[in-house]
Order: sequence, then C-alpha cells, then structure tokens
Amino acid sequence: MVDRALELSRNDGCVVLVDEGSTANLRFAGNTLTTNGVARSSRLTVISIAGQGVGVVSRSAVREDQLAGVVAAADAAARAAQPAEDARDLVAGVPASPDWSEPAQPTDIGVFRGFAPALGDAFAAAEAGGGKLYGYAQHKLTTTFLGSSTGLRLRHDQPAGKLELNAKSADMKRSAWTGVSTPDFTDVDVAALGSTLAQRLEWAKTRIDLPAGRYETLLPPSAVADLMLYMYWSSGARDALDGRSVFGKPGGGTRVGEQLATLPVSLSSDPGAPDIGCAPFVIAHASGRESSVFDNGLPLGPTGWITDGRLDALLQTRHSAGLSGLPVTPSIGNLIMSGPGDGSSLAEMIASTRRGLLVTCLWYIREVDPQALLLTGLTRDGVYLVEHGEIVGEVNNFRFNESPVDLLGRLAEVGASERTLAREWSDYFQNTVMPPVRVPDFNMSTVSQAS
Repeated sequence: MVDRALELSRNDGCVVLVDEGSTANLRFAGNTLTTNGVARSSRLTVISIAGQGVGVVSRSAVREDQLAGVVAAADAAARAAQPAEDARDLVAGVPASPDWSEPAQPTDIGVFRGFAPALGDAFAAAEAGGGKLYGYAQHKLTTTFLGSSTGLRLRHDQPAGKLELNAKSADMKRSAWTGVSTPDFTDVDVAALGSTLAQRLEWAKTRIDLPAGRYETLLPPSAVADLMLYMYWSSGARDALDGRSVFGKPGGGTRVGEQLATLPVSLSSDPGAPDIGCAPFVIAHASGRESSVFDNGLPLGPTGWITDGRLDALLQTRHSAGLSGLPVTPSIGNLIMSGPGDGSSLAEMIASTRRGLLVTCLWYIREVDPQALLLTGLTRDGVYLVEHGEIVGEVNNFRFNESPVDLLGRLAEVGASERTLAREWSDYFQNTVMPPVRVPDFNMSTVSQAS
C-alpha cells in the first residue's frame, strides 16, 4: 500500500504512513471477569508536497480500490495550500528497515495466557480477605510503515500493555489503586500488586482528617510520571521562543542552560531503552508546534532534556531549531527520570519519614497558568499519614496546586527509578521510568470531597 501510494502521487514529494493496530483486553469487576475482546485497525496517511504547500489526508480501513482517490485528494490539497512555514527537504539517506516487507503480526487474547490465571488467584485472595478487585488489562501492538518519495522505507513495531487495578472494601468505603506498564504481560506480578492493595485497605481502616496546607509529601513513581509527562509535553521550543511557556526566557529566547533543580536530577529519552523501547525515527502524521511532517523518518537517539538539574533541550523540529539556534531534538516516545546514585525504595523513604503524607496517585490534572506551568488536580484512592516511619491511617483527599518545574527546585530526595504507569495519562503515554520523590512542602490547597 505504501509503495503503490507513492507511485500514484503526482506532486513534488510524498510521505506515506500506514498504521496497522491490534488490541486485546480484559475487563473485570467485583472479582469477576466481565468482558474480553480483540480489535484490529488500519489507517493510511498520505502527506503530499507541492512546492512548499502540504496536503494531508488520513483514512481508516482503505481498500485497494480507494487508494487512488485518497492520494489524489492529498495531491489536490497540497496544490491548494499556502506555503508551510516548516517546509524543509524531505528526509533522505536513512537505511531501510530490514523487516520492511514482513507482514504486521497482531496481538491476540493469548497475550494474557500467563496473566489470566494469576488474576484469578488474585480474585480468590481478595474475596477471602473481604475485598473486591476491579480493573482493566490491555495490550496493543501497532506496526507503522513509513515510506517517502526520497526512498525511505522504515518500519517500527510498538507493543504497549497496561494493567490498572483497583481494590475496594466490602462496604465500598475504602479504595486503593495501582497500575503497571508492560510490553507483553509476562513480567506482571499480580499477586504482589494484590498484596499491596490489601495492605492499603488495611491502612485505610483508620481515618484521619487533615486541613489543607503544605505537607512533606512522598510521591510514588506513578504520580511523578503524571507530573513529568505534562512538563515534557509543555516543553516545546516554539512556545518557549514565543514567550508562551515556562521555558521562555524573559526578554526573549529559551531557558536552555538554566539550572532547574538543586539535586542532580536527570530527565531523558532513549528509543533503545530496555522494556520501554520506542520508534527510533520521527513519525509525524501532521504538523504542529512540536512536530513537522517534513521531519518524518529523521533518526532519533538518546536525548537528555534535563541533565544534573540543568535544562539541556526542548522539543525541537528542524524548523524550530532553525529559529532557536539549538540542536534538533524531536519528541521521543519514552521518558526516564533519575536522581543521584541508586536511590532508596519507596518503602525505605516511608521508613525515614518523621511526619508526612504518602500520596498514591493523582488524577484530573489541569493547567492553571502556562507561564509558570501551574497545575491543579486531585488526590484519589489513598492518601496516608506517615508518622515516625509508619503508616498510621488514611487521610482525606485534597486538591493540589503545583508546578512540576517549581517542584524540581524543591525536591528533598529522589529515590530509585522503576518502570511505572502514569494514572492520568496512561491512555496516551505508557513508556515511563520514574523514581519516588520527597517534596518538603507540597501544596495541598483545599480539602476535596473526592473518594
């Protein structure tokens, strides 16, 4: 389909993307499997170039007899378009993927072959303890084929799995959540996750009401992922240059080179990172402030966004890099945060806490002020009071107001990094490795009635 579409285009240049997707899922509630299913999808995107004009047409489930019409529509749109400000020569000279011509291999329900029996055991354990498990397990496999009139023939197979698990007490008054990401479900320890949730339900038997205020707070990797992902998505160089984001320098330019964190914290991406690998080349279905269709196929490598607390790079297309004078650093599909040394586990950080809060997850995160990247959101499914290294009970939920950029400068401790699943953003981004962190004065702005 890619090769044929390129042959059909009559304009100056063309990029064709085909995404073959497959999904398998299990849904469960009240210690019972409720639904399971598989789905397949296919999407064709034709990016036609006429001079500096671009036409993009994307269609699902395109049949062979419809292909010429899609290409003709993209060609016509390009000829009618105004010159694109991000226009560049199409990428060329990248070696073809060795498995370019191999068919896409879909996922299927068999991906849960080892996981499903373990989930059944977790149901039985929860039932015996007077609890109920609810949740969702999903595995996706997306194969992207990218071809261009400059000779690119690139392919990437992206697996993405996640498990979200929620435990509730029999009276439904206590609730706890955990989640994990996984490439294939062979590494998910359901029993350990179930035990963690059972322990949290035990902690919640004691209820403690606290007022709003600033508290020493332990954030687990999942909550850190939610905050760091929002910061990552907000780190476009174009917005910084235009003075529209926290990464813009007053008076013009960007804050690249500035020290953001006092601790030697690093934030990076690497297409070849173990277990969270992602596409090693740019895949852009449309142009935007942080993406350009002209960059399709541009090779990606390890990139440091923050190194030892210093801002090293922002999301850059070739176009924005020309404006900023900084290196080309496109968006990459994973995010890794680390601190100094090996770091402590979350359990060790709890044990060394004199008095503070343990927040298990964040949700309903929204932006309040882009200039400071001030975010607001809610705690959910378990906030616990720690006193002298022990969990003494569950406290009420809060609304928080914090900027992840400001938090970097106030971190008191960064623990050991691990693969994790952001709760709020798990539908959009699953490849994260994050540490737990200690914030000495996390702003719980108001008490929330959320449960």
